[in-house]
Amino acid sequence: MWFEKAERSHGGPVSAKFPLHLQSCHPDFRLHSQLCESETLRKLYSVDGREPLFISPKDAADRGIKNGDTVRVFNDRGQVLAGAVVSDRYKTGVIRLHEGAWYDPVWGGEHAGLCRYGNPNVLTLDIGSSDLAQATSAHTALVQIERFSGEAIKVEAFNGPKEMIAQCEYVPKPQQ
Repeated sequence: MWFEKAERSHGGPVSAKFPLHLQSCHPDFRLHSQLCESETLRKLYSVDGREPLFISPKDAADRGIKNGDTVRVFNDRGQVLAGAVVSDRYKTGVIRLHEGAWYDPVWGGEHAGLCRYGNPNVLTLDIGSSDLAQATSAHTALVQIERFSGEAIKVEAFNGPKEMIAQCEYVPKPQQ
């Protein structure tokens, strides 16, 4: 039985606004998100400290993107930063951002909600693949990308938890 994709890059309702099909396949150097914290492994694949985004030479040239640029990948659901890897191994109209990247959101300010490291989950639909399977719909996302302009936003996903100190005052419960 054929199930029409919720989003499609060949004439679907949002394909003009978001013309690129996002592949969020398994990474080569991790098991999903396991080992993402390994600085040794990240040095093998990251681009300027961010998750790599693979893009065809034509799609990159059309957007003024060069190898190593920080790019913003976005749609109506969210936005992420990633490092561009321009390669003729990828078909025009298709980009690849590996699943399992640690989520690193900006809290508040001009870039609120932006994932600094490159987790594609903020871009994909949050629906099951069918009523039977309920598998993820990872390859069902259309996006647009642009070269990120402005001051670089520092990745904080691997800094460990932030310590917060709260001052509390004990207020005894009134006697009845």
